[in-house]
Amino acid sequence: MKNRITIIAVVLFCAFFAGFAMAEDRKGPEIGKKAPDFTLPDAAGVEHTLSDYEGKYVVLEWLNHDCPFVVKHYATGNMQMLQEKYRDQDVVWLSIISSAPGKQGHLEPDEAKKITRDKQAKPAAVLLDPEGTVGRAYDARVTPHMYIIDPDGMLRYMGAIDDRPTANHADVEGARNFVSEALDLLLEGRDVEVSSHQPYGCTVKY
Repeated sequence: MKNRITIIAVVLFCAFFAGFAMAEDRKGPEIGKKAPDFTLPDAAGVEHTLSDYEGKYVVLEWLNHDCPFVVKHYATGNMQMLQEKYRDQDVVWLSIISSAPGKQGHLEPDEAKKITRDKQAKPAAVLLDPEGTVGRAYDARVTPHMYIIDPDGMLRYMGAIDDRPTANHADVEGARNFVSEALDLLLEGRDVEVSSHQPYGCTVKY
């Protein structure tokens, strides 16, 4: 019995450190370094390459319209307001869907176009990443997972949209919106105060 307990303990110990090592091996982009370049089609079939937008600020928003945390920001109009506000300041906002076919949040092109219209969303484009290649390159873990890239292609913010990690619609009002705060500072030529924050939301359905 004692030997059996010892074996179980060793197995659990190894499993823990294997999982820890896997987590440590996850490699995504780093603040202050070049953001990974990519090319993805939008819902209309037009290809977008990140490096083509050098010279402009770019926001990447990982998207799953079935996720309650995403619903919070769209049902209240918060995400659409941000998209429109920064579009008017020449910021390129790209929403990216990395859900795999058959999994929650996956949309075919026509479905993506329809839901964008229905929700009156205003990104520059909704990009489709069904194989999850770009999502993994950015280590996008949840929806919404947000990234800001500066005109030189450097990553300046990544993480949560705000400091209220709930699906409660009422929590949008009064939240500290890290994306809006960072963009406002950058557009004023100032340094970002919070360059990363633990993201929250539904796991990306790779």
